[in-house]
Amino acid sequence: MDDERAGAKIKRAGGSKPSARQKVGEVTLHQLRIFWAVARSETLTKAAKQLGLAQPSLSQQLSKLEANVGTLLFHRRSSEMELTEAGAYLLPKAEQVLRNMRELEDGLAQFSGGKRLTLRLAGINSVLRVLLPAAIGSMQSQFPEVDFDIQESAPADILELLYGRRVNIGLLAANSVAQAGVGFVQIPLIEDPYVLVVPEALTLDGIADPQGELPAEQLGLLNQAIQFTFGSQQANRVADWYDRLLPQHRVVAQCRSFETAIGLVRAGSGVCLAPALATIAGNGPAGGVKLYRVKAPPRRIVALVPSQYRRAEPYASLLELLQQTSAAYVLPGILPTPPFLAVDTEDDF
Repeated sequence: MDDERAGAKIKRAGGSKPSARQKVGEVTLHQLRIFWAVARSETLTKAAKQLGLAQPSLSQQLSKLEANVGTLLFHRRSSEMELTEAGAYLLPKAEQVLRNMRELEDGLAQFSGGKRLTLRLAGINSVLRVLLPAAIGSMQSQFPEVDFDIQESAPADILELLYGRRVNIGLLAANSVAQAGVGFVQIPLIEDPYVLVVPEALTLDGIADPQGELPAEQLGLLNQAIQFTFGSQQANRVADWYDRLLPQHRVVAQCRSFETAIGLVRAGSGVCLAPALATIAGNGPAGGVKLYRVKAPPRRIVALVPSQYRRAEPYASLLELLQQTSAAYVLPGILPTPPFLAVDTEDDF
C-alpha cells in the first residue's frame, strides 16, 4: 500500500505559513514511512537497513517529502539526522496515520476468505527457545489458521524491526536496551536471574575465601573469565563486576553469544556470567556446568507490542499464553550464591 496517498494534506510546520499561492504537496504513505524510520533510527544508513531500501532511494524520497511540505524536516549532520521543529510537529501525526493504516489492513484481513494470518515475532535466543514453544503449541489449537514468522535477533535489532513494522511482537530484556518501552505496550513475562556458570568439576558451595579454600587448579579456573559483550556499557558493567568480585581474574575469551560462552565453560576454559534462561537446554540446564546465583538485578523479560495489537486477536491470546507460560516456568538447577559472591550490585548486565 506504499503507492497509495496518505489521504490528507499535511500542514507545513515551522517558519511562516504558506501564502494563498503556496500549496503543500500530497504526501504518500511510502514517504511517511521513510520519514518515520529516519526519525526513529536517526541515521539514513540505519533507516535504509530497517526498510530494506537502498540509501540513495531513501534520500530521494525524503527530499521529495520535504519539497512537498515546503520545509526541512531534518538538520543534516555528519553522523546523525536531527528533527527540525517542523519534523517534530510531523512525527506524531505521521505515527497516527501509519498506525491507522495498519489497523485498517489488519481489520480487512478477517474478510480475506480464509487467508492465513502470519503473526510475526522477533526475540532473543533464550526466550525463543525456552518460553515461546509452549505458548505457540497452545495457540495452534486455538487459532489453527494462524502461522508464525519467528526471527532471532539482538535487542537493538528487535526494536528496529518493531519500529519498522516488520514484526508484531518483540521478546527481549527490557533493561538491555535504553528506553525499550517507548512507543509500545510492555508486557512483563519473567525475571531472569544472572548466574555464574562454572565447569562441573569446580565446586564453590560455601566458599567464602577462594584464595585460601580452593586448590590451585580450581582457583586458576575460577579466575579465567569468559565474557559476553554486546555494547560498551554492558561490557563496562561486566568488567566492573569481575574486578570487584574476582579481582585476580584475567579475560581468556570474549563472545557475542551466551551459548558460545557457556560452551567454552563446559569445555573447561573458564567461567562466565550469563542469564539463567540462556543456560537451558531442553527441560534443564546444559550438561557439564554448574550454575551459582549471583546478587545482581535480573533481566526483565518482556513482550513489546504496538498498542493496537494489545487487545486484538490473535495477538492478545498469544500475549496471555506467554504470560501463563512464563509464570509457570521454574528455572531448574540454580545453586545458592557462594559467600564470596554475596555482594549486592545495582548494575544491570
